[in-house]
Amino acid sequence: MSVASILNHKGRDVVTARSSATLGEICKMLAEKGIGAIVVTDDKGHIEGIVSERDIVRMIGRSGAGILDLPVGDGMTRAVVTCREEDSINAVMARMSSGRFRHIPVVAEGKLAGLISIGDVVKHRIAQVEQEAEQMRSYIAMA
Repeated sequence: MSVASILNHKGRDVVTARSSATLGEICKMLAEKGIGAIVVTDDKGHIEGIVSERDIVRMIGRSGAGILDLPVGDGMTRAVVTCREEDSINAVMARMSSGRFRHIPVVAEGKLAGLISIGDVVKHRIAQVEQEAEQMRSYIAMA
């Protein structure tokens, strides 16, 4: 199974922001949308960075609440690990686990095409394993 199968099921909408948005505005967007990360893009849809709830908590822990007035560009992760729609779910899961991050943008033709979380990957993988088990039960019952 590929990343495209997850996006086809969950959708391709991604909440984005510009690098000029403040970290306080990012916090508000995260809370309003009930999401864990926001991808920072330019006007052409190219990824400039990503910021997660965890990133913001760490920044506040290091520097205090005053960071909420800073632009997200000052605190986002700029070296964003991405994947492609044709990447296997197992490969993406391994990349996310080894990198210890929970969100990975999906890129097509150099532009943002979606965003998947480790929760999306695990949910999809569990559904796949359950389907395989059901197929085995059916095969055994027919034999």
